[in-house]
Amino acid sequence: MKILVACEYSGEVRRAMRERGHDAISCDLLPPDDGSQFHYQGDCRDLLNEGWDMRICFPSCQHLAVSGARWFKGKEREQKESLDFVRCLLDAPIEKISLENPVSVISSKIRKPSQIIQPYEFGHPESKKTCLWLKNLPLLKPTNILPKPASGVWQNQTPSGQNNLGPSKDRWKIRSKTYTGIARAMADQWTKRLQSNTKEVA
Repeated sequence: MKILVACEYSGEVRRAMRERGHDAISCDLLPPDDGSQFHYQGDCRDLLNEGWDMRICFPSCQHLAVSGARWFKGKEREQKESLDFVRCLLDAPIEKISLENPVSVISSKIRKPSQIIQPYEFGHPESKKTCLWLKNLPLLKPTNILPKPASGVWQNQTPSGQNNLGPSKDRWKIRSKTYTGIARAMADQWTKRLQSNTKEVA
């Protein structure tokens, strides 16, 4: 399959797809974290008419996530632009589409998500409610559901349940990175494993 992983700089999903033999590239305004040659640095809308079989999208949640609702006032234009971008991604003439975002205004302004998943359903001892909007793709099935720790909070949470990642210039990048278990589930459940020469080469 020919797959575009839009708005991804980490390469997690791109690598998972290529490991299974698919012609996958990532695309983002930022360079790839892993230095891969299979990355287009630029606007994913530049690549709209490239004959993709699937596009997996991770648009920025900066002006969309309800966790940041207290900053929405005065940023109506930015939110409208973000929602217009999401609509563009969802309405693209591509057979199979997935779009990921945390709990956000996409649900009320565009449509409710197809499903909500958690990292701890895919082998990661962390909690991060993640919404998926799907087109012609099956719901992701959990691959390794972990029990909640005896402490009552997940590894990425404070005792009050808030995210415990401290302030830093890369905090947003760390929090937005796709979990490896979820990336592998997408590759395994949304594609067939192929034999080819599309392995990742940095």
